[in-house]
Amino acid sequence: MDFLNSLKDQLSTAYELLAAGWGLQLLWGIGWTLAVTVVSMMIGAMLGSLVAAAKLSHRGGLRFIGESYTTVFRGEPELLVIYLFYYGGTQILTGVARSTGSIGSTDILNMPSFLGGVLAVGIISGAYQAEVFRGSFLAILRGELEAARAYGMSAWLRFRLVIMPQVLRLAVPGLGNVWQLTIKDSALISVTGVAELMLTANKAARSTHHSLLFYTVAGILYLVMTSISTPIFDKAERYTSRSFLRPK
Repeated sequence: MDFLNSLKDQLSTAYELLAAGWGLQLLWGIGWTLAVTVVSMMIGAMLGSLVAAAKLSHRGGLRFIGESYTTVFRGEPELLVIYLFYYGGTQILTGVARSTGSIGSTDILNMPSFLGGVLAVGIISGAYQAEVFRGSFLAILRGELEAARAYGMSAWLRFRLVIMPQVLRLAVPGLGNVWQLTIKDSALISVTGVAELMLTANKAARSTHHSLLFYTVAGILYLVMTSISTPIFDKAERYTSRSFLRPK
């Protein structure tokens, strides 16, 4: 009975705190988390495509650059990369601004929090997406590419009609995993001051002294976001595979 009364009190307290404004703040935090994740995935997709092409190139220099990129950014801790881009970017911007006389010798020009965060997370995401795209390309049957050449297709036509549809079909499951990782990595950019879900939950916990409540709510919200995204990627996988499914 005491346990039920305690649980009832905790739920009542949680409702009062969320209704007092923290619930809305957490919703804004979800919005920033999704914004960081989407922009980072877009940056990662562009970089990942270029890096995958470099790793598949016949030129040794390009392969070296691609291998170096994926080795470095998959091997270093994500938080360290974020620190380098945010604080290192602040130092570079300040140095350039001082050298041009835009600011005084004692002034500091900070790297924008959102920009520094999404660049760092996007570059990390790009390292993983590069491997997804590379593996998807290698999974294409060589005979299909040879047949396309035999038909006289140009390189662009082979890419548009043969390579890209199959790479997308094969890459969707791997990109779903990268999306999940990027959602979790977005929590790390709270160190830059972006008011995403993790930073908002941390502020609420420190302000109200209800750490267990707000960190639990944040954990549930992260699970909700990742759980909702799973069927979306499943549907995308079925859509991209529709031309390859055999009729029953």
